[in-house]
Amino acid sequence: MKLRSITLDNIRRFVEPVRVADFSDGLNVLCEPNEHGKSTLFDAIQALFFKPHGSRDKEVKALRPHAGGAPEVTIEIETDDARFTITKRWLQKPAAKVHRGGTLIAQADEAEAWIADLLGGDAGGPSGLIWVRQGMTDLTGGSTKEQNAALEARRDLMSSVGEEVEAMTGGRRMDMALARCREELAGYATKTGRPFANGPWKAAQDRVEELTARHEDLAATAQDLHDALAERKRARRALRDLEDPEASKDRRRKLDAARAAHAAAERHAEELVAEARKVAMARLEADNARKLLEGFREARTERTKAAKEAEAAERDAQDKKAALDKERKARDTAERDLETALQTLKKAEDEHNLALRAKAARDGADRRRELETRIAKAEEARSSMERAAAAARSGPDAKAMSQIESLAAAHATAIAARDATATQVIARYAEGREGAIRTDKTALPDGQAVPLPRATRLRIEGIGELEVRPGDADHDDSVEAAAAALRKALVGIGADDLKAARASAAARIEAERRHGEAKAVLNSLAPEGINSLRDALAKIPQVDEDADAPDLATAEAALKHARAAQEVARIARDTASERVSDARNEATKAEAALTSLRERLKRAEETLSRYGDTTEDNLASDMQRTAEALQAAETIHAEKARDTPDLTGSEAALKRAESVEQGAREEIARLKPLMARLDERITRSSGDAVEERLAETEQELRVATATLARIEHEVKVLQRLEKALEAARTEARERYFTPIAKELKPLLHLLWPEAELTWGEESLLPDALIREGREEPIDILSGGTQEQVALLVRLAFARMLAAAGRIAPVILDDALVFTDDDRIERMFDALHRQAGDLQIIVLTCRQRAFRDLGGNALRLDRPSNAEAAV
Repeated sequence: MKLRSITLDNIRRFVEPVRVADFSDGLNVLCEPNEHGKSTLFDAIQALFFKPHGSRDKEVKALRPHAGGAPEVTIEIETDDARFTITKRWLQKPAAKVHRGGTLIAQADEAEAWIADLLGGDAGGPSGLIWVRQGMTDLTGGSTKEQNAALEARRDLMSSVGEEVEAMTGGRRMDMALARCREELAGYATKTGRPFANGPWKAAQDRVEELTARHEDLAATAQDLHDALAERKRARRALRDLEDPEASKDRRRKLDAARAAHAAAERHAEELVAEARKVAMARLEADNARKLLEGFREARTERTKAAKEAEAAERDAQDKKAALDKERKARDTAERDLETALQTLKKAEDEHNLALRAKAARDGADRRRELETRIAKAEEARSSMERAAAAARSGPDAKAMSQIESLAAAHATAIAARDATATQVIARYAEGREGAIRTDKTALPDGQAVPLPRATRLRIEGIGELEVRPGDADHDDSVEAAAAALRKALVGIGADDLKAARASAAARIEAERRHGEAKAVLNSLAPEGINSLRDALAKIPQVDEDADAPDLATAEAALKHARAAQEVARIARDTASERVSDARNEATKAEAALTSLRERLKRAEETLSRYGDTTEDNLASDMQRTAEALQAAETIHAEKARDTPDLTGSEAALKRAESVEQGAREEIARLKPLMARLDERITRSSGDAVEERLAETEQELRVATATLARIEHEVKVLQRLEKALEAARTEARERYFTPIAKELKPLLHLLWPEAELTWGEESLLPDALIREGREEPIDILSGGTQEQVALLVRLAFARMLAAAGRIAPVILDDALVFTDDDRIERMFDALHRQAGDLQIIVLTCRQRAFRDLGGNALRLDRPSNAEAAV
């Protein structure tokens, strides 16, 4: 990405549009006095690339003029693809747009995503590495957020060039720290991580184990003594309560009262049971007398009713039988009529089939001709499909062609990468001498850089030859490797070159298209296959037309009339059959009802005969007598149950009183020997001073545990530190120092021959400057030296970004504030050296000091000229 122009509108002091245009590829310088808007220009660029158009944070609000308005920035950039215009507006009607050649290609969130992709997706972009804000010339300046963003950008950069790192390097301070860490760790643990036998870690572990065992024994003894004292106190109090004379007398009195109450309740319960048995017997006799009377009356009523219903059922059965005979005669007549109708229908169907065969003979010929034509067309489509399929198999498929295209792109990329780092020659001809300098193949163009990756002879017309030999840079064989891989892939598909491969692939695609078209035609003609068409053709009958066949319309009319007559006869027969069936069912039901009623009458007479000569009056008198006896028994039982004592309650009270007395005797017998044993235990334990010894042991155990925890924590810290130091040193050696040192070496030598930088492994920044054999930490160097080192490091970062495919302009806002006149000249040389590959934009107010910088002079057009510039 390279900047081509910048336009500001409503940005701080610029309430009218201003523009900086005509940025060149190399070194660009905007030299203006203070308060002319250079830092505003820098902040506007930063905002466009890293502030979303919807942001309203303090940095965006700081861009708004005092008079108000919506800050707007427009930047024209050029990439390898094309030239683009990016516009952003904040606060009022915020917007973000990207145009290419006047065409809008992205806006709003899509425009933000496009910008992020342009910058490589970094949250901090390249600004943390190569864009230097005024007043922040050192590499560690800015807020904590800016420092963290710069650190992340450096780490991302180093990851992107990690494949180029081959050398191994490290720091002496890390080696010293690692050696000290291992020395400290050896005093505690073996190489396997276990405690050293005679070391303080093992001694602390043994001390804790010893004190823990002693503490457990003493704690158990002390707890046993406490438990015994508490138990003896409880036993004394319980024995005193149980042996109290008043308590013993009260227990005995309650037991005697409970026994007397229980005996009285038992006697009353036995008397009540006897009365209940008398009531049950009287109830049984009364129920039997009542049932006999009710049974006699029901039997007599049932006999009378059954006799009457049996007589009526016999008359109904005779009527149903006569109706059945009548319906059978009507059904026989209907069956004879149906047989006559069936014969007439059979004759009409034969006549109709003869007419149909004659019509089929006429229609079959047309259908056969149609199917024969479709089969022929389908056969032709299938042949075309098979030929196209064979042709489609001869060329490379999409996967093989995609691989070849990728290899071709890789080959072109390798050539571009080789040419980007190769020695370049630029021919500038005098008038009339164009084309006078030639290589073996072509003439050199005027004013255009031509890469020379290897030694090349240039023939100069009228003068001779000029041999150009590039420096001793490592030979890059990536172009040959990419070309070999492309040739191998082309041979694999049988193509001589990429053009032939593409033509073969296009032929395959065309064959696949023809195959698809033929398949579609075949599916439309024979969706179920050609064989299904042949089967349909074979099924068409070969019918000879019968000259004596009747007319089809006449035959169909006769058939319709015969079917209607047959249906009428069938319905009549079915109706007659149903009526016979209904009559049979009715007759059967009537006969079954008659049989059932006769059986019912017989059972009623048998039931009534079991009562013998007993009369209804006798049975009623017995029922009255037994009912009065039952009432008298129930009255006596109710009076007896009215004052019944609670037998269950008295039994429970007796059991409780007995258990209380028994429990008291057993508890007294248990407590007396228990107290003797407790006295002996307490006497034995109290003489050993257990609690004093336990307190001393607890104190010693706390001290020993804290000592062991401190040692274990220190061991873990040392082990983790050792692993972290080893990993950090390995990472530093593998990924960072060599490529950045290689980029910085020629730049440093412009200021200090043979100078070198050492690097901080965590900050990924210079740690010290080595000059004339002395190592000087960066933070003790003068302000001028620090800003010179910082600028050279940023230029090296920019080169590495470009090598990683993330080309971005270097923007310096008053980056050389403390540099003296002598060194500033050499810093100008460094800027020109890097400007061969990079776009560098210098913003400065030091007009006299930067007069000798050179480069493309930029101008900030004021409102009067801005419109013309646009």
